[in-house]
Amino acid sequence: MTGLEQRIVLAPQDGSLGPLLRIADDRLAPRAGYGRHEHRAVDVVAVVLAGSLRHRWADGAELAAGDVAVLRAGAGLEHDEVAGDDGARVLQCYLRSAAPTGEPAHEVHRATSGWVDLGRGDARLWVARPARGESVGVPAGLLVVRGVDGVLVEQQAGRRVEGPAAVLVWQLDTDRPEWARG
Repeated sequence: MTGLEQRIVLAPQDGSLGPLLRIADDRLAPRAGYGRHEHRAVDVVAVVLAGSLRHRWADGAELAAGDVAVLRAGAGLEHDEVAGDDGARVLQCYLRSAAPTGEPAHEVHRATSGWVDLGRGDARLWVARPARGESVGVPAGLLVVRGVDGVLVEQQAGRRVEGPAAVLVWQLDTDRPEWARG
């Protein structure tokens, strides 16, 4: 593989998932990047599944497998993300911004397990990484499982998931904010 391989696993066009706009399963070759690009009025939650990633904006950040980065683009920013020597596998989850005219910000949650504080009331994220032969109970919500055979996305009421896998559960307020209506 050279460069970027991207597979969109979820992209509802009807707004039915509230703030959740898209989930992409990205694979970056060693030292490959997305290229400098702009974001505005979007929050990007990057879940690093494997490898490592360098975020290039402001002071930058080094991300490793198990980390979750939250980029709030607000009024706008330009950045890049570049894989380390080992390449990277990342689930990029795009949400409509909770503060579209706010100051841009970036924060990293290291070795995440359980609930991730996204700093917003309309979306919650729960993460687990069960190992081979391990089973984990997941909360109700939109389940995204990155397993050996691909990505599963389904709305569910809570259940058990067998590893090995990266498991995300999104709990979403499907009402649109006042500024997004119309």
